[in-house]
Amino acid sequence: MTALWTYLHDHWSQIGDWTLTTLWLAALPVGASLLAALPCGWLAHRYRWARLPFVSGMGVVYTVPSIVMFLVLPEVLGTKILDPINVVVALTLYSFALLVRTVADALDSVPTTLLETAGAMGQTGWQRLLRVHLPLAIPVIGAGVRVAAVSNVSLVSVASVIGTSQLGQLFITGNNISSLTPVVLGLVFFIGIALAFDLVIVVLTRLLSPWERAVAR
Repeated sequence: MTALWTYLHDHWSQIGDWTLTTLWLAALPVGASLLAALPCGWLAHRYRWARLPFVSGMGVVYTVPSIVMFLVLPEVLGTKILDPINVVVALTLYSFALLVRTVADALDSVPTTLLETAGAMGQTGWQRLLRVHLPLAIPVIGAGVRVAAVSNVSLVSVASVIGTSQLGQLFITGNNISSLTPVVLGLVFFIGIALAFDLVIVVLTRLLSPWERAVAR
């Protein structure tokens, strides 16, 4: 434990910068992919023809190894290998592949009787979607976002292999100097970030679905 505190104290400035970079590299793709997954997931739920490209097709993307994605994207985007944008795009694709299926399944899970009741009360299709359908799907969508966020935190560390500066560099450093201290410190930081992301998403999901708390009581 003393070695960890000593290493952290001696390299605090660099580790602080790496932590901030890791946070936005993991968080930005989740937000961007969720914004894209909501309309695409609705299309996959609403129209059978859209389910194959958005759900099954994007599922194939998730099977591509992350290191391959990080190496191929610079050629596709015309960026440099160390450019963080490569990591953001790669993780956005992975998150979208997860979330578009989650959104479609979440909308599928809402009982049609509730939607029919809302329609009988005079609500239009868009009103039912925004006031009934989507709100009731939030808990399931939130669960998918939690998985995507935690997965992103883990995948960010892989980008250290190609030299992207973030907390994953602690693993590379530990290997280079044959010391477990930076490796253990890196694990602690990554686990802490993953837990923090998960907690934030759980809180937001509960705030956006107050009826779930009422049912729990």
